[in-house]
Formats: sequence, C-alpha cells, structure tokens
Amino acid sequence: MRSWSVDGWLLSAVIVAALAALPIIAILASAPSGGMEALSHLAGSVLPRYAGNTLLLMLLAGGLALMIGAGCAWLVSAAEFPGRRLLSWALVLPLAVPAYIGAYIYADLLDFTGPVQSGLRALTGAQVGQYWFPQVRSLAGGAFVLAIVLYPYVYLLARAAFATQSQSQFKAARSLGASPSRAFFRVALPAARPAIAGGLALVLMEVLADFGVAQYFAIPTFSTGIFRSWLLMGDKQVALKLAAIMLVFVIVLIALETATRKGRSDSQDGLARGTAGPLIALSPMGKAGAALACILPVLLGFVIPAAHLLWLSASDVALQAAGGLGTYASGSLWLGLATSIACLLTALLLAFAKARTTSRAVKGTIRIATLGYALPGALLAVGLLAPLGAVDVSLTRFARDSLGYDGGLLLTGTSIILIYALSVRFLTVAYNSVDGGLSKIPPSLDAAARSLGANPARVLARIYVPLLRPSLLGAAALVFIDTVRELPATLILRPFNLETLATRTYRLASDERLVEASIPALILLAAGLLPVLLLNRIAKQ
Repeated sequence: MRSWSVDGWLLSAVIVAALAALPIIAILASAPSGGMEALSHLAGSVLPRYAGNTLLLMLLAGGLALMIGAGCAWLVSAAEFPGRRLLSWALVLPLAVPAYIGAYIYADLLDFTGPVQSGLRALTGAQVGQYWFPQVRSLAGGAFVLAIVLYPYVYLLARAAFATQSQSQFKAARSLGASPSRAFFRVALPAARPAIAGGLALVLMEVLADFGVAQYFAIPTFSTGIFRSWLLMGDKQVALKLAAIMLVFVIVLIALETATRKGRSDSQDGLARGTAGPLIALSPMGKAGAALACILPVLLGFVIPAAHLLWLSASDVALQAAGGLGTYASGSLWLGLATSIACLLTALLLAFAKARTTSRAVKGTIRIATLGYALPGALLAVGLLAPLGAVDVSLTRFARDSLGYDGGLLLTGTSIILIYALSVRFLTVAYNSVDGGLSKIPPSLDAAARSLGANPARVLARIYVPLLRPSLLGAAALVFIDTVRELPATLILRPFNLETLATRTYRLASDERLVEASIPALILLAAGLLPVLLLNRIAKQ
C-alpha cells in the first residue's frame, strides 16, 4: 500500500511536469526542422539584430539595475542618513510599476511634444534643431526604463545579504587601515556576491522576457521578433526557431540563478542594526548624498510614473474613456480567478507530493514543473500553440466526423489555452507559497487524524485548509495580480472577445492615446503594490 502511494504521487508529479514542460519540448522538437539552411537564412537576416539588441539591452539594463540595487542596499544597511528607515522600504516600490507602463509614461514625458522638452524650450527660448535631447525611444531609453523598475530584485536580495554579514570582518578590515570603499569592495561585496548575482539573474530574466518596452520603443529583440513572425507575418517556423534560440538564453540564466543559491552563509552579528551603530560614519555632505542617491530611484521608478498617471487620469478625456472599463476589468477578473484556482490546485498537488515522499524523482519533476517563471510570455505562447494546434485540428476533425460538430477549433482561440499558459508561467509563485506553508505543519497532525478514522478528504478540509489559509490566500493574490499584469502571452493567446486591463492599456498607448489608457494603467500599478509589499516583508524576515 505504501509503494502504491509513492507511485501515485510520482505519477501525479510527472503528469504536471509533462504539461508544464510541453512548450519547451515543442520548441526543442521543432528546432531541427529546416536544417542548416533555415539557420543560415536566419543568421543572414534577422538573427544578428535580434540577438545583438537583446544582449545589449540585458547588459545595459542589468548593469544599471546592479549599480542602483547593490549601492542603495549597502547605504541603507551600513550608513545612517536622514530618511533611511523610510527609504529602506520605499526603494522596493518601483517593482509595482509594470515595465511597459513605465515606457509609456517616460515616452509621454520626454518626447519632443512632452512637458519636459516643451518646458525646456520655453525656459531657454531654443527653437527646433537648436538643442540636443536624448532620444527616449531607443535602446538606451528602454534599458533605463527596465532598470529603474527592476532594480528592486537586486536591492531586496542584496539588502538581505548585507543584513546577515559579519560586522567583525568589516571592522577588522577597517582596523587594518582599509578605507570604507576598499573594505566594501574587498569584504562586504564578495560576501554578498551570491545574493546579488541571484537578483541580477532575475533582472536579466525579466529583460529577456520583456515585450511591452521593446515593442513600444521599436527595439527589435527576440520577444518582439517572435511576436512579429508568428502573428504579423504568419511564419511559424521562424518564430519557433527564434524561440529555440531564446530558450538557450533562458537555460543559461536558470543555471546562473541556481548556481547563486550555493555558498550563502548567515552570521549572528550581521549588519542588521541592533544596538550597534552604523558601520560607516558619513559627513553632513555624505549623508545628503546618500539620501539623494536613495531618493532618486524611488522618484524615477515610482513617484513620477504614479504622479503622472494620477494627473492624466483626472482629465475629462480619461474619465470619459473609463466608461467601458467594467468590461476590461471583468475580463481581467475572471482570467485572474481561473488562473489562480488552477495554480492553487496544482501547487497543492505538488506540495503534498513532495511532503509525502522522499523520492528524488518527485523532487526532480517538481523542479521541471516550476520552471515556468523563467519562460518569457512570447516563448511560452508559441511553444504551446505549435503542438496544441495540431492536436486541436485532429480533435475537431474527430468531433465533426463522429459527433456532427459543425463549429470551429475546440481549443485554439479559446480561453482554455490562455489559462493553461498562464498557469504554467505562474505555477512557481503559487507552489513556493503553498510549499512554505505546508512545511510548517507537523506530520503528526495528519497521522493523529488518520488514526482516529478521518479519511483524506476530511483531513484536508479540517486540518490542512485552515492551517494553510494564509499561504493559500497569499498565493492566490500573487498569481491573480501577475495574471492581470501579464501582456505578451495574453496578447498572443487571448480569444478575440477577451480584453484585459493590460491589453487595453497596451492598445491605447500604442495608438498614442495615453490619457485614455491612464486609468487602467493606474489600476495595474495599484494592484502591483500588494506583491511588492509582501516581498519587502519577506525579505526583512
């Protein structure tokens, strides 16, 4: 009976892993089609541009996010300056701003007709062609927007790492004559390197997956290339090959993120401030500079976008456009709820499979099933459409011949595929929360209930659900919000009659109707505050 239970959990985990890995399998299977001729054609046409822009965008955005995140984390951990306590949590707020909304805001602010350049011309009296202003709709502009909203990934992990480092090592370096900067680069930074590298890997994953910023700023990347090849040009083979090459980038980043989990160590005399004073004594000018260095990312990444959206949303045009907002909000609502339920049920299954067995096979399949967080939305979409499209044609033909069905395709173009894709992408979010909650419940409670004659369903309803309620609610909220904000997968896979707040914002902003898009964009920004605050709270524990 015990072996049957183990086999059952393993079988369940394998089925979930197979469904989650379907996009990867489909992309890898399609990669050899066309042989070297297809690859040489890509290499001589679009591939160099897509690869070069993607790599350069990752390099610029990742480098800037690294400097901002690690620098601010060190300042709030090791120094004392006005507003440090407030800024220590406010520095996380830019993560609430979806990158594509940040792109719309800064394009509106910094374009030739925007308030910044218009004000500059009014102040200086300069005419057209008499002054130079950086072009925001460019690769550098896209890197700036991505870095300013994604640096909190580095900041959160770096702050946690600095807070658990040994003060004695840093003080020993200072007592031996090392300057604060030298002690930082020779002692504090190397000790925090694994955590910082992990945060950087997350930033690079988000940059690689980005579609909205690259599309709006006309930056040809893998994501925009896949979208253009599949939907606009109808060339599925090119889209699949681009997705296969993009998958190589994803695998490298997953390996980097996994490698950074090793070698971390905590200390009992960390930098987290107790009775000890700050490690670095700043002069009055130094305190002002540190405060300014921490204020600027918050202003650029959150305050300015939120304030501009509030200002736009107060106009009559925005209020009139909000008349049909209920339709898009309801589309986002039911899509988020359906995806949350699917992720919760699957996460519960995987978490119980891990808790009920010690099999390495189960843990390996769970690792495969939770890889979706690293898959860009565009890659995930084309990876699912390729195999499911063929299955759908056969299924529809069978229904037509055997059952007299006279409608269109049964799966493709329906919400089922979209919910499936989003569940694969956000299953990791739900699993981490549920698994963390389940690990805190003693197995003896289950054994005691079963010894008293309670069946598994009663044990689940009377013991696990009440104890897991905070984890379940937290997981559902995070998945819901991520689903509502998701753009590329929803754009590619959504039915024609489904419009969400994210797709509505994208379409209005693409038509240069940002004022009309301001209210749905503001709702998306406000929704993003919940997971940001949860992340900040977890990082401080």
